[in-house]
Amino acid sequence: MQSLALLIWLTVCAAQDARHRRIANALTLGVATLALVYLLYFGTTWMGAEAGQGGWASLLALAFTLPGYFMGRMGAGDVKLMTALGLATDGTLLLGVFIGAGAASVIWIFLAPRVWQYMSQGLRDRVRYMAPSMSKKLPFAPFVLVGFLLTLPWIH
Repeated sequence: MQSLALLIWLTVCAAQDARHRRIANALTLGVATLALVYLLYFGTTWMGAEAGQGGWASLLALAFTLPGYFMGRMGAGDVKLMTALGLATDGTLLLGVFIGAGAASVIWIFLAPRVWQYMSQGLRDRVRYMAPSMSKKLPFAPFVLVGFLLTLPWIH
């Protein structure tokens, strides 16, 4: 059930990022706040890991995303998204999501020029920030969603 809630949240974030190149603070900071309150009240993360694991995962998320933010490759919403995910899960899941997101983005960079031309104009307009010409600064949340889906079978 918890993974379904995270899946829905990541899907909304991914859709918003692909359409507007922005993730609302209500989505990122809201979930981070809920995850932190849950962590402090129950002593576990939303996914059932020990509280310390959630803390380490959020620090790991910051370590992975802040360099990209400072180099202009990631937005602040991406940093907040991954930090919130870290607070809700654990380091192993976060690492799996990050690796899956990286792999998905590399695959997209290679496939997008071929796939993009066959997509309908309406769909291309809706996800215009995923265009092959944007390969220097693609939205990250859609790839985080793919990374989460790839990691989901290993969640226990």
